[in-house]
Amino acid sequence: MEEYKNLPIKNWAMEDRPREKLLSMGLKSLTDAELLAIIIGSGQKNESAVEVAKKVLRLAQNNLNELGKLSIKNLEKVRGIGETKAITLIAALELGRRRKLSESKEKQKITNSKDAFDFVQPYVEDLSYEEFWVLYLNRSNRVIDQKKISQGGVSGTVIDVRIILKHAIEKLASSLIISHNHPSGNLQPSESDIQITKKIKDAAKFHDLQVLDHIIISDQNYFSFADEGIL
Repeated sequence: MEEYKNLPIKNWAMEDRPREKLLSMGLKSLTDAELLAIIIGSGQKNESAVEVAKKVLRLAQNNLNELGKLSIKNLEKVRGIGETKAITLIAALELGRRRKLSESKEKQKITNSKDAFDFVQPYVEDLSYEEFWVLYLNRSNRVIDQKKISQGGVSGTVIDVRIILKHAIEKLASSLIISHNHPSGNLQPSESDIQITKKIKDAAKFHDLQVLDHIIISDQNYFSFADEGIL
């Protein structure tokens, strides 16, 4: 920041020293750009770290969920973000995701579709491809285990019903909640979604297991087969 070369930090504009703003006004007083600037650490010639952070946010349409999907190569497109800073940003965003995941695990009892969504969503929220997950529950609807069954492409993934049931029997589960994400954001179930739900439900019934719901997940919303009465 050339314009501040001969000035002490206390004389810099507040927006160019977010660390001091955090100390004096608290964490919640900082904008997204200012928080990113602290992670980025420094700007470049004629641009503060905050200005570089704003460019990073613009690359993600000023959406933190979209920011979490950017790769290191994507971030390096921003002037002022090299490989080291891109890695630092990716690591910070992953820590945030893991914190959310840890919080979801603390609430083990599933009482409705929102509980199931909250539990699975942190696993799949930033993915650009589909994953299929199963929650295994006991008689009290508490989660015994969660398992990723398959990983696919942008518009589908292959599911082996035998793997789902094998794990359920091994865990002595009483019921299942199946779930997968739609990276496109379209929450409407496809015909194949409906067919695989029926296939799993019928196979589970043969083993005295109940499929409680099938949740389709986007970044911030979900579709519940049970809520819509089509399970």
